[in-house]
Amino acid sequence: MTFTIPSPLKLDHEELHAELVRATQAGGRVGQAAKGVAKVLHDHFVKEEEFALPPLGLLSSLARGKVDKSMGSVLRMTDRLQAELPKMLEEHKAVVAALKNLIAAAEEEKKLEHARFAEKLMLHAQTEEEVLYPAAILIGEYLKLKLKT
Repeated sequence: MTFTIPSPLKLDHEELHAELVRATQAGGRVGQAAKGVAKVLHDHFVKEEEFALPPLGLLSSLARGKVDKSMGSVLRMTDRLQAELPKMLEEHKAVVAALKNLIAAAEEEKKLEHARFAEKLMLHAQTEEEVLYPAAILIGEYLKLKLKT
């Protein structure tokens, strides 16, 4: 079975990436700080899209009580997320530190749209930590119970 990241989450990642690209092209301290964000964020985004977010595509089906054996293959992703969660959270700390540098640079250079972007990305990371990652892990735990794996 193929697991697809819910489109609002996928679009949010794409929008954040596009805003980051714009910030890297802003020049000055903002551009440099944004490049620092990109450096710590890229591999993290790849991991999220590889195994942290795709399980969330099952939420609607599971909420309607639809469970089938083919869903069991998502356990590879949810188990990996659970195993790598401490590292993912540490990566968020590095991202937030880089974003704080971007905010300081943007405020100093009066490029406030980039400061707003950095604040939005920090909120995105918090949403992942408090909602999305736990939901993905719970999907795996729920399926283990339902499928008796």
